[in-house]
Amino acid sequence: MHQYELMVILDPEIDERTVAPSLDKFLGVIRNDGGSIETVDIWGRRRLAYEINKKTEGIYAVVNFTANPSATQELDRQLKLSEAVMRTKVLRTEEAVARAASIEADNSARAEAKAARAATKAASNATAAE
Repeated sequence: MHQYELMVILDPEIDERTVAPSLDKFLGVIRNDGGSIETVDIWGRRRLAYEINKKTEGIYAVVNFTANPSATQELDRQLKLSEAVMRTKVLRTEEAVARAASIEADNSARAEAKAARAATKAASNATAAE
């Protein structure tokens, strides 16, 4: 069994009170296969970064769970079949942490290179002024 994180963007036209029960219905796939649901965090209605199906908003939900890969694939398949679900993303938690660390390392390397270029440029401007 592995730990996963699922992010779901639901159609904003559905009632927000029905989000938790409908997610619970989908998460039954995980429970039936022997997995466990750690957290269900419903963020609510948020603005999308770009339009999806001519909609500018969506209802976001994040679920952390432990399951077998086969149950996770079945959950993803069922979510994609639902018309109320606009987008889904399932990540293994270890991969998400590793990806975030990689992005942070890239950002710090870029910042160091930018600072080095700025220092070099300032030194060359100082010598040119003399």
